[in-house]
Amino acid sequence: MSIAQRFTTCLVSLLILALIACTSPDKRPGEYIDDAVLTVKVKSALIADPELKATEINVETYKGTVQLSGFVASPDHVQKATRLAHDIKGVRAVKNVIGIKK
Repeated sequence: MSIAQRFTTCLVSLLILALIACTSPDKRPGEYIDDAVLTVKVKSALIADPELKATEINVETYKGTVQLSGFVASPDHVQKATRLAHDIKGVRAVKNVIGIKK
């Protein structure tokens, strides 16, 4: 297993644990897992794209709706991040509040 794969696996595990720990009373336990998995899948897709700086894009998921935030270098990167998130199976909607660096 390469260092990048180990890092991704570790990141995925930490994200899942963090999302499970942040519970709210209006979600069933299975929804926490589903949202955590979607968050990890979207973040992994962003990391895998060589044009995007995934560390500058935050991903949060609530009941299947993914919110992207942060700042990127160009409008093309905003569109690409949105498209990558939409392409993940299980994502119901994408709310994009990514800004452009000036």
